[in-house]
Amino acid sequence: MDILSLTAVELAKAIRKGKTTSVEATQAVLDKIAASEDTYHCYVTVEREKALQQAAEVQKKIEAGELTGPLAGVPFAIKDNMCTEGTLTTCSSKILENFVPTFSAEAVLNLEKAGAVILGKTNMDEFAMGSTTETSYYGVTKNPRNPEHVPGGSSGGSAAAVAAEECFAALGSDTGGSIRQPASYCGVVGMKPTYGTVSRYGLIAYGSSLDQIGPLTKDVTDCATVLEAITSHDPKDSTSMKRENTDFTSALLADVKGMKIGIPRDYFGEGLDPEVRDAVLAAAEVLKTQGAEVEEFDLSLVDYAIPTYYTIAAAEASSNLERFDGVKYGYRAQDAEDLHTMYKRSRSQGFGPEVKRRIMLGSFVLSSGYYDAYYLKALR
Repeated sequence: MDILSLTAVELAKAIRKGKTTSVEATQAVLDKIAASEDTYHCYVTVEREKALQQAAEVQKKIEAGELTGPLAGVPFAIKDNMCTEGTLTTCSSKILENFVPTFSAEAVLNLEKAGAVILGKTNMDEFAMGSTTETSYYGVTKNPRNPEHVPGGSSGGSAAAVAAEECFAALGSDTGGSIRQPASYCGVVGMKPTYGTVSRYGLIAYGSSLDQIGPLTKDVTDCATVLEAITSHDPKDSTSMKRENTDFTSALLADVKGMKIGIPRDYFGEGLDPEVRDAVLAAAEVLKTQGAEVEEFDLSLVDYAIPTYYTIAAAEASSNLERFDGVKYGYRAQDAEDLHTMYKRSRSQGFGPEVKRRIMLGSFVLSSGYYDAYYLKALR
């Protein structure tokens, strides 16, 4: 059995049936990381010993009948902007190069409750700002389908790790496409859940009103299964939603009769690669032959989507990133004579150029006299 070719759900099933163990699967994936990480650079941190120890503990619980879920024993990768207790969490930035959280993000805890094994933290665009995983302080991630190409971003490390079989599934975060776009570039499955479905507690914020944690997986079954595992109402997150129905796997049916599939005309205009257009329309055609209704429609606000996104995301980033000042944690400039110089130098030396650009844009749209004209208007 080629363990690495299995999906997450298939692996968990094989472990439950005694065909392999969580430790064997974790060892296999760690060996793959060791062999191919120099080429792809999907990870910032790999917790080899910790992962093997966790796999051994999970295996005991599976054998004792304590863990019976569809992800028990499966090795996962976590994007490096989600806090993980005792493990370096950097947001791929110099400013957090020494930050080790004392707690874990709720989504990570939910995965661990489901019996997942955490391999380490994946590379990303710095503070999730970028779409190629090239703004990382820790170097560029390559696309495993073609190392000459970028893997997309900002969750490029997570998408590339799934595509390279350096994990069985991963968590990413999506503010304005940061799961969906790298999933597409790397040929894996990724989705941004409805806002509030997954707790943002422990996710280091970029744009708080847009950020969501979501799955990156090998297939749709894995995607639905992981989403079920990480969905929960969390009183620690004021934007967390109480969903009545969190059963996503029951929707995995061949029967799509009566389902309505909308195709927004606005997305099929200038600038769309013909290959992408043909692939989307071919998928719509398959759904049509299965009994779904496919119809085109107009989204009249699409022209404003990108400027609105940049206004809101930059404004919230400028506010969220104020806390990184070299005082309580993270990088601190050593050559400052006074407090204000220390602030300036720590931030100047700690942040990369893309992050600085977005902080400056955000500070501008939030400044006196521009707040109503830009940020408030974008929110409306």
